[in-house]
Amino acid sequence: MYCFRMTGSRRDAVIRSLIVYLGEVADNLFKDSKDDNQEDFSNDVMRILVHGNGDEEPDVSIVLEGNKVLTKCENTAKACALLMGLIYALNLQYPSSLKYTFEVFQKLILDLDGLKLSHKVRSLKTKLHT
Repeated sequence: MYCFRMTGSRRDAVIRSLIVYLGEVADNLFKDSKDDNQEDFSNDVMRILVHGNGDEEPDVSIVLEGNKVLTKCENTAKACALLMGLIYALNLQYPSSLKYTFEVFQKLILDLDGLKLSHKVRSLKTKLHT
């Protein structure tokens, strides 16, 4: 269990660092909460909610257009993968505030339409391959 928690927190750190590296704001995708109050996410178009107090595994949920559509996603990396699946299945547009992050998910990680890259993503791909 400890090894899984460490792996999950490393993946979370990598995803959040990727967002910052691309010049975007991680809070546009993730919403961290430590209190037990029912939060209002009716204004959230696309977000991953991370609810936990630090002592145990966090409860990770996906919100689309103000509604929780998936709960108990285990960790943020799995939630990101599930969110990409929902985006494709429901034919949703990426949020413009996270355009480069979702481009990396789509074109570098999933290898879909990988020939047309923006300058930022091409630069990241070059750095990763050298």
